[in-house]
Amino acid sequence: MSATTQEPKTETTPDLPNGAELLIKALVEQGVEVVFGYPGGAVLPIYDALFQQNALRHILVRHEQAAVHAAEGYARSTGKVGVVLVTSGPGATNAVTGLTDALMDSIPVVCLTGQVPTHLIGNDAFQEADTTGITRPCTKHNYLVKSVADLPRTVHEAFYVAANGRPGPVVIDLPKDVLQAKGAYLSKESVSHRSYRPQTEPDPLAVEKAVDILARAKRPIVYAGGGVINSGPSACEALRQFVRMTGAPITNTLMGLGGYPGTDPQFLGMLGMHGTYEANLAMYSADVMLCVGARFDDRVTGRLSDFSPGSTKIHIDIDPSSINKNVMVDLPVIGDVGTTLEAINRLWRKRSLSLDKKALEGWWQQIEQWRSRDCLAFTQAGDVIKPQHAIRRLYEMTRGRDLYITTEVGQHQMWAAQYFKFDEPNRWMTSGGLGTMGYGLPAALGVQVAHPESLVIDVAGEASILMNIQELSTLAQYKLPVKTFVVNNQWMGMVRQWQELLHGKRYSESYSDSLPDFVKLADAFGAHGIRVTKASQLEAAIQEMLDTPGPVIVDCCVAQDENCFPMIPSGAAHYEMLLGPNDQAAKPISEEGMVLV
Repeated sequence: MSATTQEPKTETTPDLPNGAELLIKALVEQGVEVVFGYPGGAVLPIYDALFQQNALRHILVRHEQAAVHAAEGYARSTGKVGVVLVTSGPGATNAVTGLTDALMDSIPVVCLTGQVPTHLIGNDAFQEADTTGITRPCTKHNYLVKSVADLPRTVHEAFYVAANGRPGPVVIDLPKDVLQAKGAYLSKESVSHRSYRPQTEPDPLAVEKAVDILARAKRPIVYAGGGVINSGPSACEALRQFVRMTGAPITNTLMGLGGYPGTDPQFLGMLGMHGTYEANLAMYSADVMLCVGARFDDRVTGRLSDFSPGSTKIHIDIDPSSINKNVMVDLPVIGDVGTTLEAINRLWRKRSLSLDKKALEGWWQQIEQWRSRDCLAFTQAGDVIKPQHAIRRLYEMTRGRDLYITTEVGQHQMWAAQYFKFDEPNRWMTSGGLGTMGYGLPAALGVQVAHPESLVIDVAGEASILMNIQELSTLAQYKLPVKTFVVNNQWMGMVRQWQELLHGKRYSESYSDSLPDFVKLADAFGAHGIRVTKASQLEAAIQEMLDTPGPVIVDCCVAQDENCFPMIPSGAAHYEMLLGPNDQAAKPISEEGMVLV
């Protein structure tokens, strides 16, 4: 019998995943559920990996700018990081507007961009762009991944940077060869950022000083911004506790609406250029101002030399670069606003403090005098629909519902901010810092993806809605029942208003001469269209919108020449606000520095 020859035994190692598969695994570990994107050659390995898994949902938008806005809407309504996936070259450059918008409004977004293979970078290859160079000024941070070994770590770092400290957008640029190379996975528990450690706990001494200043206030005001909402529900609760405990008045920025209940009697309305009479004059006349999670932008402050000139200013913010950037403050408190407010509340209770009762009563009497001017009043007479009436009725008919509002940018945006009263955070999504026309529809798309059973309404203008109207196709594909309420005055309304008031009524290129038929347009995209031209039809139209399943467009034809008041002209002071077209005079000032009615 002859001996048989046996092959030597060899142990085979399992095939390592490629970069695209590592990326998907990292996203899943980060808790990502939805990616908003648009494919292209440089990111096809990622789309191939997406095809072979079921953990991540991909929403195919129709434009990369809309992908970022959709991710912003998703992030702002959930408190999670929004995720975007676009290809190289024009895919990345189309995303720049959305990235800048997210940076200005402190929205956590991770944007994955394709890139040409590493050996072609710098060769002007097909669909090549210097994405990291282009996006450096409009992101919180960005990365160019040159090795598959660095990919998992970079993804985990990017999510940490986007969500911690002052939130913002982060770009990860991914060359195609890195996505195709094989590599080992690294879990997020193994990754910590080497240097980025935002200060979340406030200095106890600064907290003590803040409490001391607040306790001495005679005419206090709390000024809260979007940072309160970014800090989370506990921060909003801490803010409510402080305001109600002290009895002080509070105002919100455009981005901060909902951070404090809008129907509460202590809420003075929005601050700034189109804010309320009482909020702006209280800010001018205050003796102590507590700024929480806001950045003193120019639309809030007006003329800097006259911004709350007699107040001792306390500024709570997690971002040190925001301190003394626009307005010099007396006491900066660096830290997470929720953590800081909780520390202030604890110390206030521990000391059993209260504000001067007599002074506070006098302060509220003055505020109620300003409030009695009813600066948001208007008259709806006849059948021509006032835009204010349309938006106020929309608010009244949707109260009590599980509602999320997005807007485009312009007069309709300001009217929505004035007439909607948000009692909860994360229900109001608008473009504040960048003022991006075309934001509202894709943002509503992202909100609806996050909250499929909720009512999501984009309050739009007929000019803004056309900027990203193609996303009606996305709504149709994914059966997203977003309602779009178009306040149609046939003008670029805010441009026309400024041309009327500041440029001698020279209406240069602000009239929309050839608008589409929005009802037919809705039908073309599989939505339901409604046109309303008379005030007597308005309520029935809104009810039909609310009762109709699926996406709806309401073309609400309103008065063409209505202006948005109150208004502080650019560069003017709070006491120089205009309450109407015939209001031109600054308000008289008392010896105590308070504005007189």
